[in-house]
Amino acid sequence: MNVKEWVQQVIKPAEIEKYLVNGKDFIDEKSIFGNLEKYRQPDKQQVRDILQKSLDIKLLSPEETAVLLNVEDPGLLEEMREAALQVKKKVYDNRIVFFAPLYCSNLCVNSCVYCGFRSDNCAEKRHVLTMEEVRRETEAVIDEGHKRLIAVYGEHPQSDADYIADSMATIYATKRVTPTGSGFNNIRRININAAPMSIENLRKLWRAGIGTYQVFQETYHPGRYAELHPANTIKGNFRWRLYAMHRAMDAGIDDVAIGALFGLYDWRFEVMGLVHHAHDLERQFGIGPHTISFPRMQPALGSFVSENSPYLVRDDAFRRLVTVLRLAVPYTGLIVTARERAELRREIINYGCTQTDASSKIGIGAYSEKKVQEENPDKVQFMLGDERSLDEVIRELAGDGYITSFCTAGYRCGRTGDKIMNLLEKGVEGKFCKLNAVLTFREYLNDYASAETRRIGEQLIEKELREIEDDVRTAGAKVIALKGATYYAIAMAVRRICECIIRDTDSVMTVSAMIHNQYGINDVCLSLPFVVGAAGLKRAIIPPLTDGEKAMLHKSADALKEVIAQLNI
Repeated sequence: MNVKEWVQQVIKPAEIEKYLVNGKDFIDEKSIFGNLEKYRQPDKQQVRDILQKSLDIKLLSPEETAVLLNVEDPGLLEEMREAALQVKKKVYDNRIVFFAPLYCSNLCVNSCVYCGFRSDNCAEKRHVLTMEEVRRETEAVIDEGHKRLIAVYGEHPQSDADYIADSMATIYATKRVTPTGSGFNNIRRININAAPMSIENLRKLWRAGIGTYQVFQETYHPGRYAELHPANTIKGNFRWRLYAMHRAMDAGIDDVAIGALFGLYDWRFEVMGLVHHAHDLERQFGIGPHTISFPRMQPALGSFVSENSPYLVRDDAFRRLVTVLRLAVPYTGLIVTARERAELRREIINYGCTQTDASSKIGIGAYSEKKVQEENPDKVQFMLGDERSLDEVIRELAGDGYITSFCTAGYRCGRTGDKIMNLLEKGVEGKFCKLNAVLTFREYLNDYASAETRRIGEQLIEKELREIEDDVRTAGAKVIALKGATYYAIAMAVRRICECIIRDTDSVMTVSAMIHNQYGINDVCLSLPFVVGAAGLKRAIIPPLTDGEKAMLHKSADALKEVIAQLNI
């Protein structure tokens, strides 16, 4: 199939119309501008009442968001920033999740005027990674210490859903021995940034084990969108892109991610668009976006617009929009990337961001070739503002009191979609994830960290473990009260086991099974880590234990054997 034929088959009009209300989408330009104008001079008490709603982890209305966007009073702005930090602490605690972007292709059928990948940019060198090249890139990412990545693809028949699924399989299958030689490391969760797809193709990604599906609307203003995305291209269809997340939800993908490219249109309008997007997902599916991104436009090869847009966002406005987004959608993760300068990124994390990248390379094949962006400017989509290593960024944030998390245990046990959102809205997800975050931080410190990063990180871990110990003593009754039942975790675990078998994902899970000479124990079922796939239990994972830990495990086994011996069976 040639490109023209493929383009004609991509968009499914019925998969747009099913989400419209009376033939209209959820972006009402008149209403958005009306609210921004109506609340130009917000009342102080009104602002404080809205902040309290955010602190109660409630989604703000578009009208309430407009109020916050219009705040100019320095004192109120400071109250907003403090509230944003409190919201982040309440929902996510002091964790910061790290990932790496992996660019797999830059062939694209679209001609977005601000993008280096656009089809009419003859200066761009085009390439789609082979599976062997995907494997080498993944190895290089793993060797940095990463355990999560977002794979990025252009919109082109050579990087369609089948290619994406194949590349995901390659990434998941890639393992590397750690620098210490004490074990191996691999990518545990793959998020995907790719073009909007049909429900049928999105189901292919679901079966392949996709993490979060990410599509940025670029700009929510329909008129400006049309100016930037030429007609008669796939991306020229505003609504096909607008409802990409809706189709993903219908395809079974639990976690979706939205975003706007700030600098294409007025930043206040874009924030309002993101909030309207979150509300429509809540209305139609009962769950909002897993994450929101707000990248600022950076210079792109051969793009006049990328450097001369009248809507470029200054640092002060950027700080404000991040603050408002944290308050407006309090349960959602916020992603700040290495597009931003190091000092600003550090500041923005304190305003409410929960995920970031490091040691990032955005050229095709740039990780394995170990090229900095200045060496291959003709192969990047935009320019990065922070090229520091993962170790440098982790060390800085650990010094600020942030636990680095590579954790995916929650996802692997089925804590996705509405399951995780319900916990986030109740402000308890941070407690669920804190120990997992500490464990993955410990892994990084053991296997990859420099001496100074290890020193700072171990001091932080010691402090966190004391807090966890205190929480454990008192938190059991609180968790049960919030959940309303004790069977919830069991049901989630059973669901996840079934998912691993159906998808044949070969995931590591802690399950109860007959023990055959693990740690010198036989003939009793204990909960230990196993690889679970289509064949059930494929193999046991035998992590090293101290003598004391082995003694406690033997004590548990002996206790079970004594109980079994007393049974009349």
